[in-house]
Amino acid sequence: MTYIKDIAAELERLAPISYQEGYDNAGLLVGSPQTEVNGILFTLDVTEEIVAEAIEKKCNLIVAHHPIVFKGLKKLNGKNYVERTVIKAIKNDIAIYAIHTNLDHVKHGVNWKIAELLGLRNLKVLLPKKQLLTKLTFFSPVENTQAILRKLFEAGAGKIGDYSNCSFQTSGTGSFLPGENANPTLGDVGRLEVVTEHRAEVMFPSYLESKILAALKTAHPYEEVAYYLTLLENENQEVGAGAIGELAQPMRSEDFLRHLKGQMQVSVVKYTEPAFDYIERIAVCGGAGSFLLPEAICQGAQVFVSADYKYHEFFDAEGKIMICDIGHYESEVFTKILLHKHLSGKFSNFALCLSEVNTNPVRYFV
Repeated sequence: MTYIKDIAAELERLAPISYQEGYDNAGLLVGSPQTEVNGILFTLDVTEEIVAEAIEKKCNLIVAHHPIVFKGLKKLNGKNYVERTVIKAIKNDIAIYAIHTNLDHVKHGVNWKIAELLGLRNLKVLLPKKQLLTKLTFFSPVENTQAILRKLFEAGAGKIGDYSNCSFQTSGTGSFLPGENANPTLGDVGRLEVVTEHRAEVMFPSYLESKILAALKTAHPYEEVAYYLTLLENENQEVGAGAIGELAQPMRSEDFLRHLKGQMQVSVVKYTEPAFDYIERIAVCGGAGSFLLPEAICQGAQVFVSADYKYHEFFDAEGKIMICDIGHYESEVFTKILLHKHLSGKFSNFALCLSEVNTNPVRYFV
């Protein structure tokens, strides 16, 4: 049997909850983690119509990109679509899980998918996030260091970009005096022990702290493990907002606009005057991404593809870059396919359904 908590755990391996923005509300919003899953419906948004579709398709879990409960609810009396949707879900025993800015911030998430659709190469995070990495420093007998490191690497420590098993080690002299209630691995109670030890350091994503410390304490021979943790200011190059990369071949600006419109399957693109005759370096951000424009310009992007631009924000291009607004829904609707694909290879004992409802509240008269 598969429970909602199992689905949540797999989604959080893809995009840890701790990677969401402070204003966000990702995670299990409605329902119990202990409920057995009968079927999953994947969607961009959650509306009353989506809940009705879940009922029809016998799915008791909705996985959405946008959280239906975002700013918080003080009452549930059905006065707006948010309250009506939540009430309908609860009445029909349908759980709702949202995976929002945490999915925006990871490789192979929202922005990586846009870049894939546009055929971009040499991708990297446009604006990496800080304070997401922790350094573990521990001290151990020389003969035990490598065994401890192996366990730490298995738990997720020591990864820096495309490199794994990364650590730093140095030798020194350690000393300790076991008290009368101690059970020392080395030395005797009441006698000062002086030994040659390794000092070893590894980095890991901060959300793995409990797992890393459990591995350390399991592998370490000492009764009392000497270690300390340091939260790092380093940017995590694997996590952050937006993405930037290059086309395989430069395109004329008008050809790129046609390429963008076709690949993203949009009926219209709002854009500023092209700043370059040929386009090669592209920055992208699904959803509302105007805050990333300065970084896109700084990193030499010739085009910035995003959504939700206001009239006066288009002036910020200042002839340095072409802004392309493709619409919020259009820039993220594929998330349901992305999530369906991620889970379908891992769970096969119930239905995994893509929503057929167009939840876009915006219409275009073309």
